[in-house]
This record gives sequence, structure tokens and C-alpha cells, in this order.
Amino acid sequence: MKINANSIRIGNIIEHQNQLWKIAKREHVKPGKGGAYIQVEMKNIKTGNKTNVRFSSNEDIEVAYVEQKNFQFQYFDQDDLVMMDMENFETVNISKDLIGEAIPFIEDGINIRVEYCNDEPVGAYLPEQVNAKIAQADAVVKGQTATSSYKPAVLENGVRIMVPQFIESGEEVIIKTDDFTYVSRAKSE
Repeated sequence: MKINANSIRIGNIIEHQNQLWKIAKREHVKPGKGGAYIQVEMKNIKTGNKTNVRFSSNEDIEVAYVEQKNFQFQYFDQDDLVMMDMENFETVNISKDLIGEAIPFIEDGINIRVEYCNDEPVGAYLPEQVNAKIAQADAVVKGQTATSSYKPAVLENGVRIMVPQFIESGEEVIIKTDDFTYVSRAKSE
């Protein structure tokens, strides 16, 4: 499907020079002279190489058809994740590399959304937010409680994050999986 270059969004998968590329960054540039253009940074899905390309504002770009499927994580198998398809209950393996830095947040039974292009997995995503337990939080520094400052903490899975001063060791918090930022305390039932 062809779309105008102005419609390209981060996360889109496009076909460029007979290869599939995932858009990582996008910027609309209007120089003083000449026509406007779209500057994109994109990553090759097969090789992992990155490149920067300029598309004219009036240029049409071929966007690849992406199908999304929901899976439930079962277990790790060396460098793969073994997951169960939620529709037909078959198991599939995908590479850990598709998850990226969010690997420490994978737990038994977590739902994972996988994107397929030409029957090949091209991306895997955890839920936007997950619950995590604080293993260690630094003590409050006297005098810093008047302002909204953050302190370092370590989660049980080993990930380091910044949390508000009132969070203590042993508390359960909600974390965003895309940038590992603190959202709020988890609701206790």
C-alpha cells in the first residue's frame, strides 16, 4: 500500500530498495530554499543496519502489510522465547532480539503482541505497563523532600530505575516497558 511521505510514522514498516525497514525516527524539514522533505532514520529488519533517508514531501512510499497476533509467554529456549498463540494454542519460537531491552520484564504467562510481515516476525511488544517489585531503594536524603525529586532504585529483576522519594524497598510499582519509567504505586487488593 502506498502512502504519502508526510504520513510516515515511527514504527511503520516500509519497503525501500527491495528490503523491509522499520522507521525509528522521523522529522519534517522545511529549509529556507527548496521544497520540504521528510528525514527518517530507519533500521533494516533483516540485517539490523540503520540508515538515514530523505523523502520528498510529495513522494509516495510503499508501506508493508503488517499483521498482529497475540501470544502468551511460556518459557525461554536458549536465545528464543517459546510462546502460545492465543487463537489456535500452537506454540511458536521468536528471537529474544525482537523484545530488545524489555527482556527482564518477561514473566510466565505475560501477553506479548508480535507483528508479522510476509509471515516473518518483525517486532514483539510487551504490555505498555507492568508491575514490578522494588528490591532496593536508597534512603531519603534529608532536605530533598520539599521538591519532587527522584532517587535510584533496583527492581527484583535487576533493572535500575528512578522512583519518587516516598517509595521504599519491598513496594510494588507500575513501570512503563518502553523507557523503564515509574508510573505509580501498584494498587494493593
